[in-house]
Amino acid sequence: MVMSIPYESHGRRQQKGRTRAALIEGARAILADGVIPTVEQAAQRAGIARTTAYRYFRNQAALLLAIYPELDERSLLGDNPPADVASRLDIVIENITEQILEHEQALRAQLRIALEMDPSGDDPLPLRQGRAIRWTEDALSPLRDRLSEPEFRRLVLATRAAVGIEALVWLTDVGHLSREEAVETMRWSARALLRSTVDRLAT
Repeated sequence: MVMSIPYESHGRRQQKGRTRAALIEGARAILADGVIPTVEQAAQRAGIARTTAYRYFRNQAALLLAIYPELDERSLLGDNPPADVASRLDIVIENITEQILEHEQALRAQLRIALEMDPSGDDPLPLRQGRAIRWTEDALSPLRDRLSEPEFRRLVLATRAAVGIEALVWLTDVGHLSREEAVETMRWSARALLRSTVDRLAT
């Protein structure tokens, strides 16, 4: 099988890197105006030819994914994480909610496109990368030996469901909470899920 080489991975890499960065900045500027940018709009804002832009981003979803910064940290707990699971969860949830507020517009745009995509398509683009799930697993890892794998997985996913852009959208747009109130509600929900699990283990 012949593997295709990404356009940016060969020849004039520095120039291509600058072009990609310009397209992303153009898209962010459009997003700041309250509009979900298309590839064509980002190209126009950056002064780059439409055909060139499509060499970097094959569709709107790919462009929106690039707007949100890559966060590849395996852990949000730092070099000396606490042993107490509640303290670990507080650190992780605080970090996640701060990221949600900082990048809310980009995350809302990604969510909208993800909802419009056909999940059964031949080449679905994973806008949601599962980083928050990984970080939540890390926070709750002291409970791994005390819960069955299905129980642990359920706690992780329930916590992630309570803390994310989806929850922020519902709490602010439907629940009419301020962003500060919504974040505090998400953090309260995460703590309540953990407390319920720990209390059950103690009985």
